[in-house]
Formats: sequence, structure tokens, C-alpha cells
Amino acid sequence: MGKLPRVVAHRGASDVNPEHTLAAYQRAIDVGADGLECDVRLTADGHLVCVHDRRIERTSNGRGVLSTMSLEELEKYDWGSWKRPWAELDDEAELPGLDVRKVLTLDTLLATVRDAGRPVELAIETKHPTRYAGLVERRLIEALDRFGWAHPKIGTESPARVMSFSWLSLRRMRTLAPGLRTVLLMDRVPLRFRDGSLPTGVSSAGPSLEIVTAHPEYVDRAHKHGHQVHVWTVNAENDIRHCREIGVDAVISDRPDVALRVLSEGPEGVGRRT
Repeated sequence: MGKLPRVVAHRGASDVNPEHTLAAYQRAIDVGADGLECDVRLTADGHLVCVHDRRIERTSNGRGVLSTMSLEELEKYDWGSWKRPWAELDDEAELPGLDVRKVLTLDTLLATVRDAGRPVELAIETKHPTRYAGLVERRLIEALDRFGWAHPKIGTESPARVMSFSWLSLRRMRTLAPGLRTVLLMDRVPLRFRDGSLPTGVSSAGPSLEIVTAHPEYVDRAHKHGHQVHVWTVNAENDIRHCREIGVDAVISDRPDVALRVLSEGPEGVGRRT
């Protein structure tokens, strides 16, 4: 058996901590996740923030469309207490500090990865459609450039890769930063790519768990075309085991601690990744 799947924390350790908060990502690093996954959206004043939804109601106590708001406006809202609404806001044991309540900028997350003390991958999903179209990708490259991660030297890889459901977004990334790895996310595999191929320049396939559950043979097809397979969102123990058995390269999970434990169990004679 080859290498075990890498474990990528979906929006951080989001089963335990509020998604996309610094606390969620720090917990994922602390439990040993191989990588972190985040979504990015652009504020009205040009900052990339780690938020999944177009509107902010679900994960904050504010209201409105994120892209119409400045970073300063977003920083006024509480982005953590929705996860445990019964907790007192000043209960530091339940919600330890502003890293649980404050909107997270991509720059802060990039610095967290840089300072993790060990290699940590970062999978960044661009959200489309958006009113800012290609500006999202340009701002993303600028952010990665500040850390020296947008244009890796020949023979090296950036710790960051870019994921999207949008082929156009990944094509922009290929033009702006051809050395960056990209992942095409799919909730269904287009007919022309069911043989395991991908659009030109895309490094990896990002199928949903439902796809590889219904069509486990897709993993081998993608591998035969030289593509890795990163599966989302894998939380149940049996699903984690299934992904290991069919040879996926990475599992994206809300429960990185559980995924790491299940993968470390074997089968017999197989330990953690080599």
C-alpha cells in the first residue's frame, strides 16, 4: 500500500471551533493536520478574508453581502459565538479571546502557516461568481507574493495551492502564477473528464465524497493521468477508511483529529504516512 492520504482541515478544525477562525486553524495545526483549507472573498476595500458564504448572517451577528463591506465594518461583528450560542461572550474558557470572534484575513492565515513550526499546506478556494471577478485572483497572487509563495522556484513547491469550482478562476491562476498547483473542485464530473483527465494546467481533481463513493474507480483513472485526488468533505470514520482504501491523496475534513486517528489505525502493518 502506498502513502496514506494527507489530512486537510476544512475551514480549520471546524467541527469543534467556529469555521474560518484563527482558533479553528490553530487547533488543526496543534492536532497534526497536514494542511488547512480556507475560502476567500474580497471586501469592498480590497482585502481577502476567510469566509465561505456570500452573505454574513450564518457565521456572524451581522447582516448583508460581504463584498459590499469594508474590512473595518466586518471587524465590528462577532464571528464565533454562533457556534456555541449558549456560551457567555466573556467566558474565556469557552471562547478564548478575539481569535474566535474576529473575522480572519488571508494575510493572518498565511502568517500562521509560515510560523507553524513545521511544514503545513494551505488549500485556498476562490469563491465564484463574485462582483470582483478576476480581481480576486490578482489579490490572491499579491498576498502569496508577500510570503514568497506565488512563484516557487523550479524544483520546489509552494505550500499553497488554489482550488475552485470555476475553471475560469483556475485558468486565471495558471496565467498569473503558472508554478502554483491548482485543484478543480467538482460536485459532478463533467462527461469529458470522466476518464480522469482535467483541463489543461490543472494539477489535481477535487471530487466530492459522493462522487468517489459512487465511482471509486475514478481515483485510479485520475492517477493514470498523473493527477492527485483530493476529496471533500470527509467526516465519518467509515468514509475516511474508504478514501484510504481507494487511494485518494488527501481528505478534506471538518474533523482532522478523527481523520488522523482513523488513518493511523492501519490496516495492519501500515502506520502514518511515509
